[in-house]
Formats: sequence, C-alpha cells, structure tokens
Amino acid sequence: MEKKNLDWNNLSFSYIPTDYRFVAHCKNGAWDEGALITDPSCTMSECAGVIQYAQTCFEGLKAYTTKDGRIVTFRPDLNAERLISSAERLLIPPVSKEMFLHAVDEVVKANAAWVPPYGTGATLYIRPCLFGSGSVIGVAPAPEYEFRVFCTPVGPYFKGGIKPIRLLLSQYDRAAPHGTGDIKAGLNYAMSLYPGHVAKDMGYSENMYLDAATRTNVEETGGANFLFVTKDGTVVTPKSNTILPSITRRSLVYIAEHYLGLKVEERVVPFSEVKDFAECALCGTAAVISPVGAVDYDGGTLTFPSGMEKMGPVTAKLRETIVGIQEGEIEAPEGWIRTIC
Repeated sequence: MEKKNLDWNNLSFSYIPTDYRFVAHCKNGAWDEGALITDPSCTMSECAGVIQYAQTCFEGLKAYTTKDGRIVTFRPDLNAERLISSAERLLIPPVSKEMFLHAVDEVVKANAAWVPPYGTGATLYIRPCLFGSGSVIGVAPAPEYEFRVFCTPVGPYFKGGIKPIRLLLSQYDRAAPHGTGDIKAGLNYAMSLYPGHVAKDMGYSENMYLDAATRTNVEETGGANFLFVTKDGTVVTPKSNTILPSITRRSLVYIAEHYLGLKVEERVVPFSEVKDFAECALCGTAAVISPVGAVDYDGGTLTFPSGMEKMGPVTAKLRETIVGIQEGEIEAPEGWIRTIC
C-alpha cells in the first residue's frame, strides 16, 4: 500500500486530519452500531452536555508499523477498560469493550496509508472519545451521547525528541482528593491548561504536580506519570488514588521486573526524596518514556545525576525495550500486541 506523502521523520505532535473516523450515537441509553465516516466535523446543540458541563472522557493509544511490516496496536484492551471506568464515573453510558476494539481496528485499517513507516520514529495516534451531545440546561447528565474515534500521524510529544527536559514544581493543584484524577476526563486536562501555559511561558516543558491534600508528595504532570530510578537501580512509581492509571506506566513496571530483572516499588513518593533519585522520567502513550534532567522549585533546582544531555541508563533500557516490543523487534508478553493488518 502506498503511504501518504509526508515528512515522516519530522512530524510534530499535532493534529493532521486523516481520511476516516468511526462515529456511533447513543439515545435512550442504547448505542447504535456506528460506522466509518469521512467528515471530521461534529454538529450538536449549543446546549450539549459536553459544552455546558464538560461531560466528556477520552483515551489515547497508538498504531505502529512493525519491523516485519504489520500494523499493530499496543494493549488496546486496557484502553477500552479505562474508558468504561471513566464513562461510568461521569454518568456516560459506556461503549462495550467489543465496540471499542472494533472501532479502533476499523479506523486504523481505513487509514493505513497514514500509519508512519517502520524506523521513522513516528506513530499513528488514535483518540477515542465519548461526550454528551444531547441538550441539557440543568445540571444533569446529557440525554444523548456520541462515541468518536479518529487518528492522526504524530512525532515526539516533547520538542527535541527524547532529550532530557526541565520541569517546574507547580504551585497549582491538578486533581482533588476523591475527585476525578484517576479517570481520563477532559475536565482534568482543562484544569492543567493554565499552569501548563505558565510553565511553558517560563521555558519549562511541563509541571510536576504534588498531591492537593498535603502538597508534599509527587503525583504526575499534566499528561504523564512519573517514574524514578534509585541509585541502586530500583524503579519507583508514585502511588495515589488521584493519579491516572497509565497503561504505559503499568507496562514499563512489568518490563522492568520481568525483562530487565529490576526491583520495582509502587509507593508514595515525598518530594523531599526526589533529590535522592538517580533518574527521573515521564511516561505515557504520547510521551512513551521521556527523561527529566532537572526540576526547579521555589528555593532551588534538583538536577538528576543522569543530567540534561542524555537519558539515564535504566530509562534508556526501558525505552528501548518497550519500543522494541511495540515495533515487533522484541517478543511481547501474551496479549500485548493486537495485529490490525
């Protein structure tokens, strides 16, 4: 199949409309079968639930071209399960796991010409989303919903590729205790827009957020989980009920333990301990795993031994392994790779 004429090696992480997207509608609590369409626009009431009360949730996953030429996705079943959890929390009728996987498969197949070739470092980013499309003026769930899956070819999430980035310890809170921090709701990301703008305006790539209850423990950034490495090689990830359960983080934890033979700890990480780590990285679908070189805070700078020039050795090995699994160079655990075509 002939690929689109794009500069695959120099794509940014931005939206490029592709040929097809999947759309389904829910009325009276029941979803229709949905279908592929070509129109990238959405038409809805000015009083739609998503506009009035931010009743929306979404997912993010990627399709890859493997070394042997297949097009695959990485653990999409977990994305389906997480979208169901998010929808239930927002009183959105969830789509079934089967519909989710069918929609993703169909969108990737229909847009196969947009899947970046193997070895370019680019991927096809897939965005499933659920939102209230029916009119609602009182504070209540919308009466109708839309499920949409679209895709776009993307390059690295952070400018500069995988070079270490510098973070700012944020004075703002990302998610409240007993709130919606552990689901992939659009409103969580809206809350991070202003702090993210402030950080980027000051020259930082992202924020490091602390827990809102005590402002002493590391949580996550606006769009990725943290992963730390101790000086003795133990992989540590922060634990909190307001952190999004990242599929990439869960996969990296498994890889660290079962592929690299490393000790892994998921626990509360006080900010006061960050200075003692040898490596720090951000992980998520968009970022994959990106090294952090330094964190600035009110009173000083924490610079990791791995530095600002290259990622640390454990972070590098984790990235090499997960990308190798995604691109078919390393054998994947059973069920991790779904072949589309």
